[in-house]
Amino acid sequence: MTVNRITQFGAINAYLVQEDDGLTLVDTLAPGGRKKILAAAQALGAPIVRIALTHAHGDHIGSLDKLAAALPGVEVLISARDARLLDKDKSLDPGEPQGSWRGSYPGAKTQPTATFSAGDRVGSLEVHAAPGHTPGQVAFLDPRDGTLYCADACSTLGGVATTAKPYARFPPPGFATWHGPTALESARALRALDPARLAAGHGKVVEAPGAAMDRAIARGA
Repeated sequence: MTVNRITQFGAINAYLVQEDDGLTLVDTLAPGGRKKILAAAQALGAPIVRIALTHAHGDHIGSLDKLAAALPGVEVLISARDARLLDKDKSLDPGEPQGSWRGSYPGAKTQPTATFSAGDRVGSLEVHAAPGHTPGQVAFLDPRDGTLYCADACSTLGGVATTAKPYARFPPPGFATWHGPTALESARALRALDPARLAAGHGKVVEAPGAAMDRAIARGA
């Protein structure tokens, strides 16, 4: 299947995943991304029926409110943990690492229509826990073609890297990570899925990413 990547500012990605009932939008870009996303969906000739958010940072939810207003009846889905961050609730759960709240958490007026957990399905996509960058970040695996929409568990801008710590070639995702050790464990768990391709929140889609993921994990340790 074709990976339909929408890029904003040359650095921020959202994705349109083709489904039997329309399109699943993975993330919404930063503010100002609505027109670009709607144009991409129009070019594919299918409606956006659900918005699946990987996590609550502003460069992933920034166009949520305007998209939801433009798409009456659209499903809006996010992990139960990061749904609290949409409400700007930065309280930590008992047992969670005492990480620092880094990155932008602007919240959103749009409330999720439902939340998901690891093991659930969103359209055709399998939900996999990927905490660390935020407490409730998830990745989505498309079992139809092996594409892993890994959010900010890894970036590929300037090369494949984890976000456990800043990567010299593209440091912003690492600087925005809530808890580095947890992020590194998530990168290892996603590598174990042996994805056919890696579709990250930042950077190009990487085919056969296993060896590059291994190197990135080694650097992040």
